[in-house]
Amino acid sequence: MSTTEEQLLSVTDLQIAYGAEPAVSGVSFTVGRGEVVAVVGESGSGKSTTAHAILGLLAGSGHVTGGTVEFEGEQIDSYSDRAWQRIRGARIGLVPQDPTTSLNPVTRIGDQVAEVLRIHGLADRRKARLDAVEVLERAGIDRPEIRARQYPHELSGGMRQRVLIGIALVANPALVIADEPTSALDVTVQRRILDHLDERIAESGAAVLLITHDLGVAADRADRILVMQGGRIVESGRTADILDNPRDEYTKKLLSSAPSLSSGPVVRPVRQDTSPLLTLTGITKHFNVGRGSSITAVNEVSLTVPRGQTVSLVGESGSGKSTTARIAVRLEQADAGTMSDPFRPLSLKPRAATRARENLSPLERYEIGQLKLVAVVWDIKEPKAMVEDATGLGYIVKIGTLIGPNEGKIKAIKPAEVVIEESFVDFYGAKKSQEISMKLPVEQ
Repeated sequence: MSTTEEQLLSVTDLQIAYGAEPAVSGVSFTVGRGEVVAVVGESGSGKSTTAHAILGLLAGSGHVTGGTVEFEGEQIDSYSDRAWQRIRGARIGLVPQDPTTSLNPVTRIGDQVAEVLRIHGLADRRKARLDAVEVLERAGIDRPEIRARQYPHELSGGMRQRVLIGIALVANPALVIADEPTSALDVTVQRRILDHLDERIAESGAAVLLITHDLGVAADRADRILVMQGGRIVESGRTADILDNPRDEYTKKLLSSAPSLSSGPVVRPVRQDTSPLLTLTGITKHFNVGRGSSITAVNEVSLTVPRGQTVSLVGESGSGKSTTARIAVRLEQADAGTMSDPFRPLSLKPRAATRARENLSPLERYEIGQLKLVAVVWDIKEPKAMVEDATGLGYIVKIGTLIGPNEGKIKAIKPAEVVIEESFVDFYGAKKSQEISMKLPVEQ
């Protein structure tokens, strides 16, 4: 940017605190019309706090203690609630980080989009329902007519995030503040959404303030990058300059830690072929979505998980990955298909399936050293693991499952490891605890 007139947003010496604790200190930057500026940094660096302060949305005891924020030449950091209603959503759009807490769980998706259209005077009540479907379609959501009748919990995390992106862009704002907008999206949908943001910028001259921990996204999309650490901007510049010639040590560390930007393949131990542990054959699952409509979440999926190996399910949001995993550990009942032992036939009734899934009592009879970890069903929300006794019988465990006779329990489940917390009494009679790690076997 070469002139002040081109500046859409100007932040000068911004200082923010939560109570008496400083969170952001002396942050200054500008965003020009049609420009994409990425703010990158680790969790707790002040990225999202800065974005929320710009919109007057600091939570709890958060408050601006110094500095100014100007938008379209007008100082907005001291706006009243009524003044904010004129520009939030209409002139400045926000894509929040967590779609689960940002959507009303008891209101249908289409009604929530339609409400935004009515609030900004873009449609009356009748037309808003029709336009809401179009908004969902532009956001890259398949079968928008059906999705509009669904509730948030009936959509995948990626779909919920796309709804929020559609809402943020519905009024064609001059500035979009995107707080980790693609963190819940798979790579193909991520690219589609970011391409959509690029198209909006080209059409309307809108700008984007992109808050992200993903340097790969910043490198691919931003005109300029601001690097934050400990509530301060430690480096800023054109994207090419930051990537090719970083000056600050923290920036160099971020670049070396970014998988998409680091060079060389990941070296992994060679694993010996083993016999199948879990086999799914022709697994099919349908979900009803109301008014006689249904969607096929999983369609004749077959896969094999060998012992001691990691099998990844990769696909877009809504492709059936999580549903397949939930069926494998009996959190969902398949409509068709078969599954191999040691999980037992798919035709188990729900109560019997629960016993087969948990198997808590038998595990309490075994010393931890008599069990071995043979598989992990990795779901960040509810990870599961399978342990095997000396006879080869397997048991599904989750965080909190009791294991071993000494008041042991599963404390953490990681992609290739289970951490068990075991209680014991020391020489002096004091009750203490220790952590024991069980890792997937690796054949060199």
